[in-house]
Amino acid sequence: MLDDNNAVRLRDGVKSLETMTRFALAVLALASGVYTYLGVRSLLDGSSDTVFAAAIIYSVAVSVGIYAFWTYMMKFLPLMRDTARRVSLIAVMGLGSLMIVAMSSWLNAAALAGSAALEQHLAVTLEDYVADLDAAHGNALAAQSLLPDVQRASSRFSRLADDERQSGALTGTSGSGSVVQLLTQMSAQLDELGDTILASRSTVSASFEQGSTHLANMRALVSGEGEVQPRADKFAAEAVALTGVIAALQETSIASSVSRSADDLSLGFIAPAADGGTQDLAARQDAVMRSVMGAVQAQSVALKTAADAILEQPRVQPRRFVPLSSAEAVLLYARDFLPSWAGAISIDLLPMVLVLILAVVYSASRREAQTLDVADKITAAEMMRAVSLFNEMNTNARPASEPSDPPQTEEVEEDEPEQVPEVATSDDPNVTPIDAAKRQDYKKDNKST
Repeated sequence: MLDDNNAVRLRDGVKSLETMTRFALAVLALASGVYTYLGVRSLLDGSSDTVFAAAIIYSVAVSVGIYAFWTYMMKFLPLMRDTARRVSLIAVMGLGSLMIVAMSSWLNAAALAGSAALEQHLAVTLEDYVADLDAAHGNALAAQSLLPDVQRASSRFSRLADDERQSGALTGTSGSGSVVQLLTQMSAQLDELGDTILASRSTVSASFEQGSTHLANMRALVSGEGEVQPRADKFAAEAVALTGVIAALQETSIASSVSRSADDLSLGFIAPAADGGTQDLAARQDAVMRSVMGAVQAQSVALKTAADAILEQPRVQPRRFVPLSSAEAVLLYARDFLPSWAGAISIDLLPMVLVLILAVVYSASRREAQTLDVADKITAAEMMRAVSLFNEMNTNARPASEPSDPPQTEEVEEDEPEQVPEVATSDDPNVTPIDAAKRQDYKKDNKST
């Protein structure tokens, strides 16, 4: 029976929700248009009136397009019974969804998470600058590690000179001869190199402090309050200043100077002539000076190797801060804002869920209707119309089927009684008169006619 089937209930439910469906679709299209307006406004440049008008026109076009597209889908897709046509409309719905995401959803995401994405961009850039400053500072301090080696070499030459002067530890004859002069000369050169390295330490420290100040200002801008765009402009200014500090730190490195000074130790020193009073002392002085020259050359090679190793370390490449718009930042850091992307896309594609629900309901209604009898499928209006058409057909067909001269047999029998001639009766009850038999046959013929 009709009451036991859900087909009518499902159709009535769809009709009762039509107003709610249209209202929900209109609200979603309006929300998408509003957030699209906010996203477009951050991309456009020019006067405020031009930006406002362009953003309004684009957002209205997006809202109308979304409303019209999903209205068509809700109207036609649930009615498709053929599989091929249904698949075709589903493919069209997929293509339209991609177009909606391209023209609206990413702008919605820019409106929802644009400021946070710009702050994320500033934070990531800040970390890069921190790494660059640390690398440049480390390269500059690496040359400071050569200072102990230089000081040890200078102390050894100075100690040998003192020993030779006081006790003649090298030549066997005390006094300030050519050996002492050579050792003192090498110690003085190494002391000058050590002083240069010490002087560079204060310069490196001052540059690093200046860079740290810029980084502190940049951190305050990243975590500050207010609109993000003015903070991004100040951040860019601090980034330029910090880039100069990093470049200065790399030029402050003393490693190249140490490498050149190491070459001077072996190639540029001046060995004094032996000044011994006797031939034997002069020979001993020459031998000791040759030994000192070998030691100086070995020390020079060691310092140069260490300095070259520092110079071979990769230099910090200058970094340029690239300002981004909110929409560009949302695209660049999309993985960090997946919830915002999900919300922006859901605003535009939520009607797809309503379309699929309607498709399922219409399909279920058709299956339920197949179990109804033919009489249960006819409504009262359809039945009244069918009866009216049937009566009209009978009325039009009756004059063509009636004869032109209808028989008058029965009327004659009713109006004029039949005159039966008098016959003679017989007294014998078993004998039937001939006239009576003919009258009965005549009545039978009339009745059959």
